Amino acid sequence: MRVTTKGQVTIPKQIRDHLGIGPGSEVEFLATDEGARLVAVNENLSEEEASHKFRKTLASMAGTLDLNGMSADEYVDWLRGPREQLDVD
Repeated sequence: MRVTTKGQVTIPKQIRDHLGIGPGSEVEFLATDEGARLVAVNENLSEEEASHKFRKTLASMAGTLDLNGMSADEYVDWLRGPREQLDVD
């Protein structure tokens, strides 16, 4: 993509569709160490579309956390660290 003399860029259709960006949508460009990131601020999604997108995002994250064989309870205990026993009188 090229930036116009007015500083404008065209967001590719595939990305607009994926982010739910349409006419009137607000976006932000955030500076990162790698360059810049486009964030859709005001997505024009229906409740059903937003729910579908949320479920799709959750599904894409499945299996991305390696618990090193720990159960969920063991992992939470590991996160909390050692705890001293409370004296109960």
